[in-house]
Amino acid sequence: MGDYISMKGKLRTVAASDTGRVREHNEDAVAIDSDVGLVVLADGMGGYNAGEVASGIAAKTIVNIVREAFDHQELGGTDPATGLSRAGIILRDAILRANKIIYQTSKSQAQCEGMGTTIVAALFHDNKVSVAHVGDSRLYRLRGDRFEQITMDHSLLQELVDRGFYSPEEAQRATNKNYVTRALGVDPSVQVEVRELPAYKGDYYVLCSDGLTDMVEDEDIHLTISTFSANLDTVAKQLIQLANDNGGRDNISVMVANVVESFPARHSLLDRLLGWFG
Repeated sequence: MGDYISMKGKLRTVAASDTGRVREHNEDAVAIDSDVGLVVLADGMGGYNAGEVASGIAAKTIVNIVREAFDHQELGGTDPATGLSRAGIILRDAILRANKIIYQTSKSQAQCEGMGTTIVAALFHDNKVSVAHVGDSRLYRLRGDRFEQITMDHSLLQELVDRGFYSPEEAQRATNKNYVTRALGVDPSVQVEVRELPAYKGDYYVLCSDGLTDMVEDEDIHLTISTFSANLDTVAKQLIQLANDNGGRDNISVMVANVVESFPARHSLLDRLLGWFG
């Protein structure tokens, strides 16, 4: 099993969140743990500002659980049953735990009834990134000149695109974008989608709430990162500015992680020997 190493100095990260032009409260939550290489974004929903309770619980729970696993060196290696890395399993289980806590809180606190949140999280480890999400908060990757959406929304609109009722271009113009088919805290259990991908030096990963993607086209997100890539703070500020200039109808959250050094796990001598004979 490989040792999980600190990600300090391997990633540049930034997080920014804005209420937007229409909403009174910001119900998004963002969190970064630079040591662990974890970035988390949640977009809350629910009356009486309960959305910010749900997103806050999600971000805090996920960071705490992943951090604890990191401190106990439990993130290395692969899970034979699923083929996912140990880190990916722990990230998924942390999201499932957050779901339970939000669901129980919504049932026990009258003012939190019906609350929920989307989630998108990225955990960097051993030259890979584990991406987990529920709902329509997204993760994009810019590698060289290629900008692509890595997560697919858990939304009614995306299902209609998948089934051929809409083209992706028509979906961009559709008005019923915000019906999510999965969220944390709505049911006692939830299906978390996890993907694991190689992460390379020079990659940019963008996490965002639909407050950005409903207001700003993918090409403009791409152009903004390419133009201001030397300063991630400027990237985040510019993207929020664009969303607000286009109407700012929802809370807007943006996180960017840029891989500045490769980060292979430190493998033990036994691992290396087994590798030679594998």
